[in-house]
Amino acid sequence: MATVTVVYHSPNGHTRALAESVARGARSVPGIEVRLAEIAGHQVHEGRWSDAATMELLKESDAIVFGAPTYMGSVSAVFKAFLEAGFYPYLGQEWKDKLAGGFTHSASQNGDKLFSLQQLAVFAAQMNMQWISVGDASGNNWTGGSVYDVNRLGSWLGVMGQTNVDEEPGAVGAHGDLVTAERYGARLAELTARWTHGRGYDVERHTLEDFREISARSAADAKARTEQGASAA
Repeated sequence: MATVTVVYHSPNGHTRALAESVARGARSVPGIEVRLAEIAGHQVHEGRWSDAATMELLKESDAIVFGAPTYMGSVSAVFKAFLEAGFYPYLGQEWKDKLAGGFTHSASQNGDKLFSLQQLAVFAAQMNMQWISVGDASGNNWTGGSVYDVNRLGSWLGVMGQTNVDEEPGAVGAHGDLVTAERYGARLAELTARWTHGRGYDVERHTLEDFREISARSAADAKARTEQGASAA
């Protein structure tokens, strides 16, 4: 049994929605145990983050997916404090060759989310981890595309999510981002099984037409969610 842990900070619930989608995707892979670990402000004391149970959980994991909101062009301060606490497992190379991945969220379409993903990827490199990219092509970049497409923000280093400031977590507008996160979780779990146990792995490759069909299904699902919400109102 391989273990994937999704560790995240989510003050308002939007990043949590992505974290849960990553976890759901990872759970779809047989032989994978998935854990969610939330980083919270009360774990920071005088500027230093500390939680022994979380660190032990991460030490025991085969793969770690990092998630944080992007605030002012960077990961949140609380999550940065958690990353700085990685200095201690760094000293013993405790996370060396674990698989790693990341995701982030902001209200703005861009919001400089790439910088946050770069922070997470550099941190993983410093910890001697192996970073996993997003495996999907970009969506919403042609006349038949929509905001519900898979990878609609065109990110490959990690998953990007966006929700308007007046929308609740998991809003239909973010449907494509949640699907992207779920697919990313499954991809990372499959690679974890391959990395840790030598399980056979078939590379999932898509033609442009295949990928547009995947995004079309995402858009249809989002439309159905909207109609269900309207009928329930």
